[in-house]
Amino acid sequence: MIVYLHGLNSAGSSGKAATLRELLPSIPVVSPTYPAHLAGQAIAQLTQELSRLFQEEGNAAVPRVLVGSSMGGFYGAWLAGRLGFQHLVMINPALQPWQLLKQVVGWQFNQALDERYYLSSEMVAATRTYAMKPMPGEPPTTLLLDKGDELIDYRIAAERYAGIGEVHCFEGGSHTFEHMDQAATIIDQLHRGLE
Repeated sequence: MIVYLHGLNSAGSSGKAATLRELLPSIPVVSPTYPAHLAGQAIAQLTQELSRLFQEEGNAAVPRVLVGSSMGGFYGAWLAGRLGFQHLVMINPALQPWQLLKQVVGWQFNQALDERYYLSSEMVAATRTYAMKPMPGEPPTTLLLDKGDELIDYRIAAERYAGIGEVHCFEGGSHTFEHMDQAATIIDQLHRGLE
């Protein structure tokens, strides 16, 4: 099983989740929609939904890979070890959202949900509560980074996880992440290695 966590101003119907389903048809992909701009609510909702999913699933032997993009990678780092995922994959992760999002405080529009909301300084600061220091193997972590990411300097994640996780840096690209075909191949291999 793959759980995909979307980023800010996105939803469970994101293009990356759809691409994973298309390219990895033999692996179930679960992609919940959650309020990525509300850190406490995001963590609480995802913890509840995923815990319930795993209880219903009832088979701990099923491989569980958590894939998070941007803010989804940030939340994934917090949730992966706590919820028993066997591997964490972060795509262009927002590892320091309390700094990154200061630049965009104000009105936001989530096109995926056709929803407008105000991102306050307090909401941005609340993300710091869920900051994680990378630890080797808790769970094993793979980073997929586009060097052309215009929002987040890929070197932040690459340096933070050097020697701790497996880091793949792709030339060019953007924050949207232009290398999902390669990402799907890597995720498929990781998933197969857990079976």
